[in-house]
Amino acid sequence: MDAHLTAEQEEIRRTLRELLVKRCGPEELRAAELTPAGYDPALWEALAQQLGLPGLALPEAYGGVGCSVTELALACEESGRALAPSPLLATAVLTAPLIMALGTEDQRLALLPRLASGALTAALAVPGAGLATALGLVGDNRGDWAGGGRAGGVQARRADGVWRLYGQAAQVLDGHSAGLLVVAAHTGGFARSRTLLFLVRAGAEGLVRARQTSLDGTRPQARLELRDVEAELLGDEQADVPAALAAVGDTAAAMLAVEAVGAADRTLERTVEYVRRREQFGRAIGSFQAVKHRLADVYVGVRSARSAAYYAAWAAGTGGERVGGLALAQALESLRTAASEGIQLHGGIGFTWEHDAHLSFKRASGDELLFGPVHRLRAHAADAARLFDGGEVTV
Repeated sequence: MDAHLTAEQEEIRRTLRELLVKRCGPEELRAAELTPAGYDPALWEALAQQLGLPGLALPEAYGGVGCSVTELALACEESGRALAPSPLLATAVLTAPLIMALGTEDQRLALLPRLASGALTAALAVPGAGLATALGLVGDNRGDWAGGGRAGGVQARRADGVWRLYGQAAQVLDGHSAGLLVVAAHTGGFARSRTLLFLVRAGAEGLVRARQTSLDGTRPQARLELRDVEAELLGDEQADVPAALAAVGDTAAAMLAVEAVGAADRTLERTVEYVRRREQFGRAIGSFQAVKHRLADVYVGVRSARSAAYYAAWAAGTGGERVGGLALAQALESLRTAASEGIQLHGGIGFTWEHDAHLSFKRASGDELLFGPVHRLRAHAADAARLFDGGEVTV
């Protein structure tokens, strides 16, 4: 792995940072959270059509830019620095790769160019609150998280050659506004139990969507109810859906990790700026040795998390080892520490819920609720590596 960025990659970072600084400050961010979509459509249009972010990692044959996962990671890091609410994660990281991996050629040609241009947004819907499990981040995703033939979850049945879905899914990122839903559903009963993915268009008869109140307003979520909704099977019935979800999950974990690193880095910058200005006993608190030590620890955590995150992104793009979950655990821990220290070192103003420091704290907490928690990410990585097989580990 070459840790140096190319001139093209540096240009992607610079251009995106300049745009987000101008268009996604704290006031604009809070205003975007209150919109029906949960993000600024004008900003998304600029990110998609002017910069081509949704299609960065998609092949040129399907309307993409043809870059690697590393370029998408750069975009995610800058998006994380600004905590920018956008459909980038749901569309480009969670959904488009599934269509690329499992879809038929006709489905790819019909959907991927529209996703790459930003004209169509998409969301991945899994039953209950099982997104982390479905992506293989905290456990084996070949279990019954999609319903297992029992009541609950999302069930799929085929009648007269048409697939129909019934059930519900919660915590669907951008599920209330996405033009396309990729829904994981259980089918086959107990005899041929399996999980398949289905395409559901916005406005489908029997589809009910409602935005949910979430801890992190920059990650809008929705609850979906599917009441005998007509759907299109993604790919064919022989597709290995759990394997595809696990592969996407590893890449998604790496993208989430670089997002968290970007947010932690910006939080640290703001805290350093503040302690240089805030005075106590006639001197800036940033000159106190104890404050320096605490911020030095945060800095080391952010730098090590960035290294882990970009290695995970590089490995995901080259088909190497799957370490996205470990990188995500380290990055979320780094972000939570940076946000907590920032809140405390900002003093009385930092503890007010309206302060900007709480935005990064809520991002760390919200991502742990959706994709973690940290200890489960690490425990699953240890199990997958068979770290503790063969008895106790001795030092």
